[in-house]
Amino acid sequence: MNIMDFNVKKLAADAGTFLSRAVQFTEEKLGQAEKTELDAHLENLLSKAECTKIWTEKIMKQTEVLLQPNPNARIEEFVYEKLDRKAPSRINNPELLGQYMIDAGTEFGPGTAYGNALIKCGETQKRIGTADRELIQTSALNFLTPLRNFIEGDYKTIAKERKLLQNKRLDLDAAKTRLKKAKAAETRVSQLNSARLEGDNIMVNFSYMLNFLHVKWLKIWAEEVTKSEQELRITQSEFDRQAEITRLLLEGISSTHAHHLRCLNDFVEAQMTYYAQCYQYMLDLQKQLGSFPSIYHCNNNQTSVAPIPSASSNVIGSSALTSTSGLVITSPSNLTDLKECSGSRKARVLYDYDAANSTELSLLADEVITVFSVIGMDSDWLMGERGNQKGRVPITYLELLN
Repeated sequence: MNIMDFNVKKLAADAGTFLSRAVQFTEEKLGQAEKTELDAHLENLLSKAECTKIWTEKIMKQTEVLLQPNPNARIEEFVYEKLDRKAPSRINNPELLGQYMIDAGTEFGPGTAYGNALIKCGETQKRIGTADRELIQTSALNFLTPLRNFIEGDYKTIAKERKLLQNKRLDLDAAKTRLKKAKAAETRVSQLNSARLEGDNIMVNFSYMLNFLHVKWLKIWAEEVTKSEQELRITQSEFDRQAEITRLLLEGISSTHAHHLRCLNDFVEAQMTYYAQCYQYMLDLQKQLGSFPSIYHCNNNQTSVAPIPSASSNVIGSSALTSTSGLVITSPSNLTDLKECSGSRKARVLYDYDAANSTELSLLADEVITVFSVIGMDSDWLMGERGNQKGRVPITYLELLN
């Protein structure tokens, strides 16, 4: 029973407080009540916090779009995050493109120029996909997570204390209003008590009775002066304390900016690493594609491009002629001579090459081997010899020496 009485009293007190705040807020909006203004420093801190929250949300959301352009994937990751489960790993677009290229190159034949080029491009695209995956993971950990922690943690605390400060301010202004009314009633009581009523007719007595009732009612307000003054002191103290708590929290925004600056540097560094990796991968790929000969052969080994005029060059697959589009075109004169003669020549290896089977010879960049042609061999290959080792080698990996 006592617990029930306590709950009823508490509910009644809370309802009275809520009603008092609602009345005060409404009268302020209508210009019928005075409003306690916060000091300029606290107002500036509140404005700074609100601005930080708005721009942090925008930057965070746009970064998520940059790292994961697919909205469905972002929604799926959000759902898994809320369920506290790890999202399933999925192949990204560069990796998927790379796998398609590798499969196509394998189908066309690794020994053909086009098939070999597709495989090389596919391997590079898969490396770019791996780098992209690492960028997303690093950025999410070092940049997005701190921003999200601020929005969902620190700023929620600030917003809670700010709302509490607003309520304390309404309580303070309501107490001021009640004290003002109580003092006005007290003044009115003094004025009525000093008035003298003369005569003994009915109207005078009736007027006296009305004044008596009025005085009794005004005395009730007058008795509220002491109570209102005490309430004002309490609400003023609570408001000042809450303003100090809110101010201390808001002053931490500067530390938040410093922390977000460090996170931004980490994000820029992750992007720099990613773009540097991509640039190096594409540079290596360009070198490999630039070494391919200009006479490409189909799978049936029939020439698909008309021969171009011969130019003096020692490099198998190096640039001898360049089209306006930047495509490197090479002269096959030395290669043709080597194919037609039965002798052997020295050649320098341009890139590392791993043998696909026992009929091929693995190569190391910059080493010099002996090469010669064999009747009936695919035009994209030569026989290579290094000491007692012998096997087929791709011509695109060689530079013929004088």
